[in-house]
Amino acid sequence: MIEKRSEFYVLSSTLRARTLIQGAERRTRNAERRTMILTRRIIPAALLVVLVLLGGCATPVGVGRLDVQGSYRKLTANVLTHSSLSAPTMQILNRNGLAERFKEAPEDVIARIHKGVPTENEADRLFALAELSFLHASGSEDRSYYLASAVYAYALLFPKGEGCPVDPFDPRFRTAVDIYNLGIAEGLASADGSEVELKGGTHKLPFGAITISVDPASFRWSSYTLVRFYNAARFSIRGLRNEYRWPGIGAALVAATKYSPDASGKALARVPPDIKVAVTALLRLDDPGGTLKTGNVRGKIELYTTDSPKAIMIEGRRVPVEFNESAALAYTLEGSRVYSTETKGFFSGSFSLFKEQSRFPENIFFMTPYKKGHIPVVFIHGTASSAARWVEMLNELYNDQRLWGRYQFWSFTYNTGNPILYTGGMLANGLKELVRALDPDGADAALKQMVIIGHSQGGILAKFPVIDSGTRFWDNGSEVPFDRIDVSAPTRAMLRKSFFYEPLPFVRRVVFISTPHRGSYVAGGWIGKLSGRFIHLPFQVLDAMKEVMTKNPDVIDMSTFQGIPKSTGNMDPNSPFIKTFASIPIDPGVTAHSIISVENIDSPKEKWTDGVVKYTSAHIDYAASELVVHSGHSTQGEPETIEEVRRILLLHIGIQ
Repeated sequence: MIEKRSEFYVLSSTLRARTLIQGAERRTRNAERRTMILTRRIIPAALLVVLVLLGGCATPVGVGRLDVQGSYRKLTANVLTHSSLSAPTMQILNRNGLAERFKEAPEDVIARIHKGVPTENEADRLFALAELSFLHASGSEDRSYYLASAVYAYALLFPKGEGCPVDPFDPRFRTAVDIYNLGIAEGLASADGSEVELKGGTHKLPFGAITISVDPASFRWSSYTLVRFYNAARFSIRGLRNEYRWPGIGAALVAATKYSPDASGKALARVPPDIKVAVTALLRLDDPGGTLKTGNVRGKIELYTTDSPKAIMIEGRRVPVEFNESAALAYTLEGSRVYSTETKGFFSGSFSLFKEQSRFPENIFFMTPYKKGHIPVVFIHGTASSAARWVEMLNELYNDQRLWGRYQFWSFTYNTGNPILYTGGMLANGLKELVRALDPDGADAALKQMVIIGHSQGGILAKFPVIDSGTRFWDNGSEVPFDRIDVSAPTRAMLRKSFFYEPLPFVRRVVFISTPHRGSYVAGGWIGKLSGRFIHLPFQVLDAMKEVMTKNPDVIDMSTFQGIPKSTGNMDPNSPFIKTFASIPIDPGVTAHSIISVENIDSPKEKWTDGVVKYTSAHIDYAASELVVHSGHSTQGEPETIEEVRRILLLHIGIQ
C-alpha cells in the first residue's frame, strides 16, 4: 500500500514537473513570437522614421531648388559651355539606352545615331550628332569629328526641300550656329593648331569624306591677298575695354595681308603690311542632308571681310555674317614696333615709321583699303605718341553698326619733334595729293565730307587744312616778301607748303582733343626746353634753312625763329608761332568741336588743367560744341571722349 502510494507521488511529481516545463517552454515560445512581431512590425517602422528624418523628407522622385545662376547654367548647358551634353542630346541617349555606352565607345554611338533612330525627330537627331561629334573631337583631337559636327549643324540650320530648320527661339539654334562656326575653324586647323588652313582638297569624315573647293577671288582684299588665318575664338584679348563680336554664321578669323598690286594701282595701297584683318570663312555645303546618306559631302569655302555685306543668302534665307573686329585690332598691335617708335619719332626728325615708304608718300595710312562712298576720318596723334593710341576709340567706332559702311578710318603719322609748320605742310599737302589720286574726277561725294580728329599737337595740325593763313606765318620771321627771296625751286616749294595755307574744300569738320591752341606750359617750361635740345631736325629742313641763310643773310630773322624751333618750342605759350596760330580763324564752312581734358575739375575754372594744357589754352570760342572730360591729358581712350566723338560722327551723317 505504501509502495503504491509512493509510486503515485513520484508519478504526480513527474507530471507536475513536466507540466511546469511545458508551461515554461510555451511561455518562451510566446515571448519569441512577440519578439518576432516586434522585429517585423515595429523596428522597420522605426527605421523608416529614422530614414525619413535623416533624408529630410526626400522621396525617390522630387525636386530641389537652384539659385538664379544655377538655373541659367542648367538651361544653357551644352558641349560648348561645360564640355558636357545639353539636355536634348542626353534625352536621345537616355531614350535609346546609349548614355553609358557613349562613355565607353563614343564613335560607335555616333555611328549608330548617324544610321538613324526611327523614333527620333530628324532635327533632334542632327543636333545630337553635331553635339556628340564636337564633344568627341574635343576629347580625342580627331579633327574629322570637328568637320562632321559642322556638317551636321549646317544640315540642321539649312535643310533643303521639306525640312524645317530649328526655331530661332530654341536655344539649340544658336548652339548649332556656334558648333558650325567653331567646327570649321577647328576642323581645318593646322597640325599644331596655330593657324586655320583654308585650302581645297578632300578631308576624312567619320561617315565618309568631304571635298572642299576654294574661291580664289574671295581671298582678294583690294590690292592685297589674304594670307595666314587665325581662329579669333582662340584669342584672349588684353588692353581693350570691350571685345565686340558680330554674331552670325561663319568662322570668325583674323587674316594677315600680302601686298599684291593689280590694275587698281598704288593709289589704293595705303594699308601697312602689319595690319590684320577681320574675316569670316563660310563653308557652303551642297545638299548636306542628302549627302549625309551617301557619305560624300561637297562644299566651297567663301571668305568675307567687313567691307562685304553684313548678311549673305543661304538656301533662300538672309543670314548675318560673324566677325570679330576687336580680335583683329588687338592682334595687329600684338608685338607691334609702333610703340617703340614713339620716342624715336619724337627725337629723330628723319625716322620713318614705314618700311615701304614709297607706298606712303603722304605719311597717311588706311586701316582698310579706300572705298568709294565712305567718309574719311583722319586721326592725328600727339607728341611722342603714335596711331596706336587711338585703338580704344577705333574699337568702339568700328563696331558701331550705325557707322558701319559710312566711314573709313585713316591716320596721319609724323615725327613729333619736327617744327609744327613743317609737319602742318606735310599734312595739308598730303591730304590734297591723296584725294586727287583717289578721286581724280571728283566723283566721290563722301571724300568731300572729310572729318579730321587731332589730339594735343595733333589738334594743332588738324587746324592747318581749314585755315587761310595768308602771309602771317612768313611775316613772323621776315620783312621781305616770300617771292623776293633767293632759293632753289625745291626749297621754295617746301617753304611755300610750310608757311602758306588755304582751306581744303573737302574737309568739313574738325575735332580738337586736349589741344594747346595757345600753347602748353609744359612745352614752355624746363621739360620742353630740355627735351628740345635732343630733337634732331630732318635734313630737308636743315638744308633748306641753310640755303636761305646763306643766300639771304638779311632776310630771315633767326631770333624770331628761335634757331629753327622744334615742336616743343613752337608750343611754348610765348612763341611767335603759337600766338599767330591762335589768332587765325578756321574757314566758316567748317564745323569745329572741342573736347577738353581737366584733372582738377573741382578747382576754379581759371585753374583747370590736364597736367599738360590749361583749359584757357584749349578753349576756343568758335567751337560748335565743347565737352569737358574729367581726365588727364591722354584722354583719347576715355569713355566720355570716345562717346563724344561717336556723337559727332553720328551727327555728321544726320543721326542724332
